[in-house]
Amino acid sequence: GIGRAIEELITIVTPTTFFRWLRDEKGSKSKTKNPKGGQRKPRELRELIIEIAKTTGFGYTRIIGELRKLGIKNISRQTVRNILKEEEIQPGPDRTSDSWTEFLNRHGETLWASDFFSVKSMTARGLRDLYVMVFLNLQTREAIVTESTYRPNSAWVCRQTKLFTEQTRDRQKRPAILIHDRDTKYAKKFRETVEAGGMKTNPLPKASPNLNGRCERFIETIKLECLNKFIVFGKKHLDYLTDEFTSYYNTKRSHMERDHLPPIREEPGEVETISIDQIEVRKYVGGLIKSFERKVA
Repeated sequence: GIGRAIEELITIVTPTTFFRWLRDEKGSKSKTKNPKGGQRKPRELRELIIEIAKTTGFGYTRIIGELRKLGIKNISRQTVRNILKEEEIQPGPDRTSDSWTEFLNRHGETLWASDFFSVKSMTARGLRDLYVMVFLNLQTREAIVTESTYRPNSAWVCRQTKLFTEQTRDRQKRPAILIHDRDTKYAKKFRETVEAGGMKTNPLPKASPNLNGRCERFIETIKLECLNKFIVFGKKHLDYLTDEFTSYYNTKRSHMERDHLPPIREEPGEVETISIDQIEVRKYVGGLIKSFERKVA
């Protein structure tokens, strides 16, 4: 046997539960027959097989490999097949176990998303829409916001995309995949620009806004916390507002998914307390947003 080393091998259930399964398997005297005429496997062993199948997406042979790695040897490929068939679980190649969250986590800091938003601008001709393009790192939540335009044509989109690739190309973890919705502004020349920058594009399925939810949440944040509180007077004014907020967002604004750290800020040294005279309040976007910071020594 492999003794207590089993505790390091099994990750699906607790060691205590696993050892109980082994005892049940060894001590089972049940003569209950399945439809094929063989003995029916103990309930908890069946549950383990089903859990392995659902968690890993493995086929019959690899499931047997996992079981034998755990010390369960008296089980055949046909038995695994019968159990999964009874539960209406398809064989490995036909089963899609990969969730969207797993896809995002697997690609880490190399996966970015893109989206557009617009803001009403007061001009001599009345209200006009200004358009902005956003690039968001789906792991760190770092945001890169482009300059605005009244004409979001293909040339503008390609120019902003090229600037994004140039800004990020020297990073240790360069962008590898750029996901986006099926907005018509993401045309053929846009895809060519992305590929020329060393990335792949990944258009999202139609009518699936939730798959770009993190980018949309950033857009909602910049509007609620900043842009909705101003009357925008032209392109330069909007560019100032988005630059200021993005700087604050990336370096000062806490993010719950990053354990309350800003997207591109490292964990500060831990202290039990800090006196008020060691703190300064920094203001952003004309004093609209305030951030508490330690004074630089």
